[in-house]
Amino acid sequence: MAENSITVTVAYGATKHNITLSGQDGNEPLLKDLCEALTEATGVPVASQKVIFKGKSLKEMDESLSSFGMKQGCKLMMIGKRNSPEEEAELKKLKDIEKSVEQTAKKLEKVDGELTGLKNGFLAKDLQADALNKLDRRVKVAAEQFMKILEQIDAMAVPENFSDCRMKKKGLVKTVQGFLAQCDKIEAGISDHLAKIQSKNLALAE
Repeated sequence: MAENSITVTVAYGATKHNITLSGQDGNEPLLKDLCEALTEATGVPVASQKVIFKGKSLKEMDESLSSFGMKQGCKLMMIGKRNSPEEEAELKKLKDIEKSVEQTAKKLEKVDGELTGLKNGFLAKDLQADALNKLDRRVKVAAEQFMKILEQIDAMAVPENFSDCRMKKKGLVKTVQGFLAQCDKIEAGISDHLAKIQSKNLALAE
C-alpha cells in the first residue's frame, strides 16, 4: 500500500464501512476526502455528517487524517441524516448544471488567454481587428449560455427543507454571476483593444 494511503472503518448506524483513501499529488488524505467518500458510501451529504474519532467531533476539513492521530485500520463513527430521494434528484440536476457551467467557463478561459496573446502582439496588426471581433462573438455566446444556466437554476423550485440543495443552488448562482462579471470584463478588454488599434490605424492614415 502506498505511504499516503489509509484504510479506516467507519460505523454508521448498524453498518460498518471500510474506507480506503489516497492523498492527492503525493499529499496525505484530508478529512474532506474522508467525508466525500462517506457521502458516496452512505448517501449522507458532507454538510449533514458528524464524524467522531476518540469521542471528538472532527470539523477541520483541510486537516490531514494523520493530524487527528488516525492510523491504518482505526475505527471512527459517523452520524447524520441522508437526503430524501426527492432532494437527491434535485441535487443531481444541480450537479448536471454545474458541469455545463464548468464547460462554458473553460471556453471563456480560452478566450481570455487568446486576448492576452493578442495584447502581447502575437498576431499581425492587420489581422488583430478581425480576431478581436471573433473573440467578442465567443464571449457573447458564453455570456448567453451563462444567462440560460441562471434561468435554469432560477426555474428550480427547491423546498425550504432541502437545505443541502438550497446551499448548492445559492453557491451555483454566485459562481455563474462571477463568470458573467468576467464576461463583461473580457468584453471591455476587447473593446478597449479594438479602440486602440482603430486609433493607431487612423493616426497612420493621417
